[in-house]
Amino acid sequence: MTKLVINFVNKKHAANKRTAYSNVSGTVCIICNLILAAVKLTVGSLAASVSITADAVNNLFDSVNNIVTLTGTRLSNKPDDKEHPFGHGRVEYVAGIVVAVSIFLVGFEFAKDSLLKIINPQTVRFSAWFVAVLAVTVLVKLWMAYFNYRLYKLTGNLILKGVMQDSLNDCIATTATIVSALISHFFGVKWIDGAIGICVSLFILYSGVEILKSVISPLLGEPPSKEITDRIAEIITESDTVLGIHDLIIHNYGANRIIASADAEVDAGEDIFAIHEIIDTAERKILDELGVIICIHMDPVDTGDAESKRLRRFATRAVKNYNPEYSVHDIRIAEKDDSKYISFDLAVPFCDEQNKQQIKTDITALFAKEYPDYPLDVSIEHLYT
Repeated sequence: MTKLVINFVNKKHAANKRTAYSNVSGTVCIICNLILAAVKLTVGSLAASVSITADAVNNLFDSVNNIVTLTGTRLSNKPDDKEHPFGHGRVEYVAGIVVAVSIFLVGFEFAKDSLLKIINPQTVRFSAWFVAVLAVTVLVKLWMAYFNYRLYKLTGNLILKGVMQDSLNDCIATTATIVSALISHFFGVKWIDGAIGICVSLFILYSGVEILKSVISPLLGEPPSKEITDRIAEIITESDTVLGIHDLIIHNYGANRIIASADAEVDAGEDIFAIHEIIDTAERKILDELGVIICIHMDPVDTGDAESKRLRRFATRAVKNYNPEYSVHDIRIAEKDDSKYISFDLAVPFCDEQNKQQIKTDITALFAKEYPDYPLDVSIEHLYT
């Protein structure tokens, strides 16, 4: 079934599969959740089970989440406008927060009802027919979880990941309900329905926290993947004129909307128009291949001066020996008030001010041995990738 749906979308919506997958997920899940909610409400009423009834209400909330999925996907695909020049891609993250909050509400409500059931236990009416119906609903939810997992892997849409997790929660909740009904019937433990309900509600709340973390993190700003940063560096440095890159910064504005900037070190002796053409070519290739809009700043390096070349070799070697994760750029011998000094930028993984001062002290000591007559002016910056 899942494969048939995916193949259908691939044929009918080749131009925008991501949106089509999300729309299909929302539509299919709304229908399934409404049917499951009706079935469980009926069974819950007949069995006088709070856990079954709460599970039915959970499915109703799920259908609302699916509407959020459809709405969030549609809004995230709106074109750029005057108020939002970078598009509306982050609406997906906002919709994911809505899904997480709804999971919290269900979890708290489930916990409250379960606690009341422990305080005032009631006999759950047992029927093999009830158990069979609930077992079928578990299988339906398992398929829904798998269905959304496949679509999430194809699209990277965090909303679909939330819907997948919610479907798994329902599987666990309904399975726990079946177990409580069996224990209550065969062992006469009346409070088991509420106790298992508490356990299920805690799991639901935990999954809500995990979904919220996965959505908030890209909103706050995550580092880009190593694959994309490495490929951008490869493209920029394809020409021998580009000696290296630094200060690569990537901003994620949602699906298919990534803005980046970088500094490319180029030979100052090369023709400026030729360099400009090389940089333009790299920017176009990055956009065409990776879908990343990038602005590359040309950073000239004097490769003809012997003293500067020796300084760059020493600085690179000394810093790498100090810490392989560090890198240097903009290395030069500068002059001010008739006195010369060494200046460069040191890129390090994120560190606090105290560590920065220690790093400066250590690096200054290294350079003092090799260049005792040159004061050192080093600026420490943390990496964004």
